[in-house]
Amino acid sequence: MAFNEEEDFLMLSGIQHFQFCKRQWALIHIEQQWEENVRTVEGQYLHRKADKPFIREKRGDKLIVRGMPVKSQELQISGICDVVEFIADERGIELSGSDRKYMAYPVEYKRGKPKQKDEDVLQLAAQAICLEEMLLCEVNKGFLYYNEIKHRVEVPITIELKDKVKSIAGEMRVYFERRHTPKVKTGPFCKSCSLQNICLPKLMNKRSVKSYIEGKIYDEETS
Repeated sequence: MAFNEEEDFLMLSGIQHFQFCKRQWALIHIEQQWEENVRTVEGQYLHRKADKPFIREKRGDKLIVRGMPVKSQELQISGICDVVEFIADERGIELSGSDRKYMAYPVEYKRGKPKQKDEDVLQLAAQAICLEEMLLCEVNKGFLYYNEIKHRVEVPITIELKDKVKSIAGEMRVYFERRHTPKVKTGPFCKSCSLQNICLPKLMNKRSVKSYIEGKIYDEETS
């Protein structure tokens, strides 16, 4: 499949799903399956509060834009930033309708608390890449707001993070073009997955020799 049209872009939110579990990502973004649980409902409610498209709010030296659509031609992904804060700074860029310069910082809202792994951080870095490409600016940090602790965490957007996002986006395209839903190792994290009843992780442990060999061959081809 050729990714020449914006309508073929993958969803930016898939970065977080893919890093959490490749199979979860494929079930959602390739097979179009979804199952709501308490976590997803709470998450949707939290995002509805943050996502108010095209609303711009000015607070002193800060301009707040909610529900801002973003995309990256390089990564072939698109999505919506919960909030983008533009802070007045002479090192920044000019914005339409304003005579000041601003630095842009994405703010992503999460229902839980900070995670041990980096899936949230990578999603934020993907937003930063989109903003840099669209606004022709540098985004050197962003913020993750966690509803459970009512606190936001500052995240430096490093070159290493951006490179990892680019690698993940490329791997996502390979799976998507082949319409392949991988099998993965199960673990304690499966209990918190909203798709565990669809995924049936226990059944994945009962693999045939043929399935195992095919999986190994595919993993080698995509590595």
